[in-house]
Amino acid sequence: MIYLDANIFILSILDNKEKGEHCRKLLRNAASGKVVAFTSVLTWDEVVHSLGKYTSPKILREQSCKFLRFPKLIFLKTDLEILEKAEELRTCYGLKPRDAIHAATAIINKIPKIASDDTDFDKVKELKRVKI
Repeated sequence: MIYLDANIFILSILDNKEKGEHCRKLLRNAASGKVVAFTSVLTWDEVVHSLGKYTSPKILREQSCKFLRFPKLIFLKTDLEILEKAEELRTCYGLKPRDAIHAATAIINKIPKIASDDTDFDKVKELKRVKI
């Protein structure tokens, strides 16, 4: 089980180098069921916002639809319990709000690993970051 941070999806689309390939491989493994993968509904916002800076509206629409229909990806909801945990993590580790929500989502749902390019997750003792 692994939680996928938004940058996994973004780098898989925008990066043609080693990090992008690593992300694409991880996503292929998730889509095939080799890896049970989770993410937050918040991830859609981050992916669409980031890709909107670099792609045309047509490509953005295509990528948004692909993301929402990503095979075997389990989307986790954000609720008050997660936001309360996010505030605790934000205060304790100095995380940005969105990172705190991602970390809290993984922790509350008992997902021990988070795949991310973001080193801020290294501070969160309740999670192990899988580096890309």
